[in-house]
Amino acid sequence: MTHARRIRLINAGTLSPVRSQSIYHGLAHARTDTTPDTIVLATPGAPYVSIGFHQDTELELDLSYCEREGLPIVRREVGGGVVYLDSDQLFVQWIMDPRSLPRRVDQRFKLFAQPLIDTYHELGVDARFRPVNDIHVDGKKIGGTGAGHVGNAEVLVGNFLFDFNSDRMARIVRAPSSEFRDAVRDHLARFMTTLAREVVDPPDPSMVAGLYCNHLEHVLEAELFEGQPTADELREIEAVEARFLDAAFVHRPGGLVRPGVKIHEDVWVHYKDYES
Repeated sequence: MTHARRIRLINAGTLSPVRSQSIYHGLAHARTDTTPDTIVLATPGAPYVSIGFHQDTELELDLSYCEREGLPIVRREVGGGVVYLDSDQLFVQWIMDPRSLPRRVDQRFKLFAQPLIDTYHELGVDARFRPVNDIHVDGKKIGGTGAGHVGNAEVLVGNFLFDFNSDRMARIVRAPSSEFRDAVRDHLARFMTTLAREVVDPPDPSMVAGLYCNHLEHVLEAELFEGQPTADELREIEAVEARFLDAAFVHRPGGLVRPGVKIHEDVWVHYKDYES
């Protein structure tokens, strides 16, 4: 099949924690009218914590634990909550011309999720889209997605979840009590799933990436061509990276205090004080 539309694929491989976030931000900031729509595949080489743009680091995270464990904290320029990220995840990042995507955000999420879901299906996993932006298997979350306008582009991000450390995710969040933390851990184990849980012989990430690219071309009716960031894009990526490493940016006060820990669209863990 011949496709008129061509999309650049940057298979970035294993990146440092901050570069795994700064790469798509930098590409978005560097985008011009002549930049091709771009999709990045990347894996972080070490564990880290990512916090949403509007969140308050001091209120959301157990900073002493993160410091003891040597977990870097990276604030991204898209919304959402605290997430624990490591090499058991394959990131998928779209950096697109707004005109390449549906106008409505809910339709963008559905489009972004489709090739992920198709790939899971080919692997024998009955994944389904759960509006607004989750992917579920039998009511358990196997993937979330995020979106935002960054720089000169519309950005959509998500991942393939090969495995997930629920214990560590429960430890990084700031908890008012040990019971609250135990509830977060229990709910993560109960309402999340991974390829390691769903597939007897979990596939290699490179195999998953190949399957995903095939479904991507079909869903977007486009031809992928492999490429790398240009010199101008690399300069922007490095500039974003410098900002992301600035403690003032990481720890700046946020305007959003979430009401609890979100497990998925239907499940939150809340805390409430009771007086007798």
